[in-house]
Amino acid sequence: MQAEEHYIPAEGGIELHAWVFRPTGGIGPAPAVTMAHGFSGLKYRGLREYAERFAAAGFIVIVHDHRNFGLSGGEVRGDIDPWRQIADWRRVISYLESLDGVDQHRIGIWGTSYAGGHAMVLGATDARIRVVAAQVPIVSGYEQSLRRVPPDARAAQQAMFNEDERAQLRGEPPMLQRVVSLDPAVRAVYRSKDMMEFHDAFEIPDGVEHSESVTIRSSRLSQMYEPGQWIPRIGPKPLLMVVAQNDVVTPTDLALAAYERAVEPKQLQIIGGGHFDAYRKEFEASSSAALRWYQTHLMLGASA
Repeated sequence: MQAEEHYIPAEGGIELHAWVFRPTGGIGPAPAVTMAHGFSGLKYRGLREYAERFAAAGFIVIVHDHRNFGLSGGEVRGDIDPWRQIADWRRVISYLESLDGVDQHRIGIWGTSYAGGHAMVLGATDARIRVVAAQVPIVSGYEQSLRRVPPDARAAQQAMFNEDERAQLRGEPPMLQRVVSLDPAVRAVYRSKDMMEFHDAFEIPDGVEHSESVTIRSSRLSQMYEPGQWIPRIGPKPLLMVVAQNDVVTPTDLALAAYERAVEPKQLQIIGGGHFDAYRKEFEASSSAALRWYQTHLMLGASA
């Protein structure tokens, strides 16, 4: 399926790079889905398959990369501010509304991992979003950090955060760290073989920046991010949560507890494996759950 290439104006004079997929043979305005990847994720890593599946079923789909990543603009590269990403996503929704053939009253959102948290925040706070699907979502950056960083390493992490702040006061650029490394001598957010294999499984086209580093301040901001607080406010919009059975990146038990706080209508889809299996081994289950949810609540005659 051919993707249209779009550049979406965002605050600060930058543009966000996006793909738009359109269904074939549709008559009249179509429902739409807006999608984004998590933390440092690029849409080239597994999102095209979801977008094509939704588009083949009759949805107009837009998939964008966050600022500071891929072909999207922005400085500092590799810098991740969840609230800045959410503000940018609102701009993408506005752009989606302006596209020919989009039914502005039937827009769903799909986010995965870090962007799964964004999807829940946007579902709770943006009236244009009618249906929410959050795949292996972050619900508490603080609790997630406690799981990821061993107790004996937390003081060193806080010292690193503080030194980064002092360096920026001196006029130095934000310090960087690898997203993932198994080498304890390398400063990194994650020590995950599964994440390394996931990154290596997808080919990034020539000309697309795919630095494997992010700013240290991105980790500090992540620890302060609590999208799970917004879950009870999503309803009565329909919420789907896709949760992996053995997720240690966005821990399964935290996601399940958050789901219990959601109000109806809601649905929980448990898939096998861990966090990164959602995109590959469990793609059929994860994509089918989201597609059925959108078909139920966004197609003509749905109750959403």
